[in-house]
Amino acid sequence: MTRTFTCGLDAAIALMGGKWKGLILFALQEGPLRFGELRRAVPGISERVLILQLREMEAGGLVHREAHHQVPPKVEYSLTDFGHSLNTAMTPLGEWGEEHMERIRSLF
Repeated sequence: MTRTFTCGLDAAIALMGGKWKGLILFALQEGPLRFGELRRAVPGISERVLILQLREMEAGGLVHREAHHQVPPKVEYSLTDFGHSLNTAMTPLGEWGEEHMERIRSLF
């Protein structure tokens, strides 16, 4: 069954699905990271949630997972072109949030 979206923002938010994916995208914008590096770059995320989010993002075409066959095993995560394009689209929203952070903080 194909989901129907009311607008492009609805589709983008459905792909982002929550707080963690945006933070993961932000962490990966400078280049590939190993799992442990990524976990440290996203404060507050549990290992289990990071694994689930990365799997969803890989399935959605936002993240590429590359396993290097060596001892010890090495896995790196990076943004796909699709993931980079979403990061580019999210940049103005992040800038808006920075500009209004004090006001937003006062609401919570």
